[in-house]
Amino acid sequence: MSVCQIDPQNEVTIKNLLTAFESESNAHAKYTAYAAKADSDGLHAVAGLLRAIARSEQIHGKNFARVIRQLGGEPEAQIQAMEVKSTLENLTTALGDEIYEIDSMYPRFLAENGSTDNSAARTYAWALEAEKTHAHLLGEEIKRMEAGKAHASAGASVDFFVRSVCGFLSKTPEPERCWACDRFCGAFEIIR
Repeated sequence: MSVCQIDPQNEVTIKNLLTAFESESNAHAKYTAYAAKADSDGLHAVAGLLRAIARSEQIHGKNFARVIRQLGGEPEAQIQAMEVKSTLENLTTALGDEIYEIDSMYPRFLAENGSTDNSAARTYAWALEAEKTHAHLLGEEIKRMEAGKAHASAGASVDFFVRSVCGFLSKTPEPERCWACDRFCGAFEIIR
């Protein structure tokens, strides 16, 4: 990627978008591996949650890649080696990652956004709202597992609904107009 192709106003934004793209790409890979571990433990509802979050992260990454290209950059991500531990430890690690993105990464990127195109700010905001939901759902699951209640619903599959435009995740089909991205995106992917 040649720097002369990029508007100088967009350099920090592209750097942050590349960081977000790499973070979301790694989260997708990590949560997919965590879902496989939960499935192997017989915790299918937990695995479904992790698969749904992984899909949401993949959508965020795709959105970041699109904006990077619009601003003259090229999306690149190095998938880091990850350690898969017990399902409870994996959930706790995932929650920590989500909290970092909510409390630090996305607010900083929004504050530093100098792009002349507000697509970057919009994709940061969409990801930030989805990460809040991920953290909430992960926190609920951690509490359930710590209370010994995860095995009560271990064999049951649970449907999660992921919006294909912004990656918003919910336990129920939401209204046609998404409150997170304010678009008519009635299309959900149902993840189990």
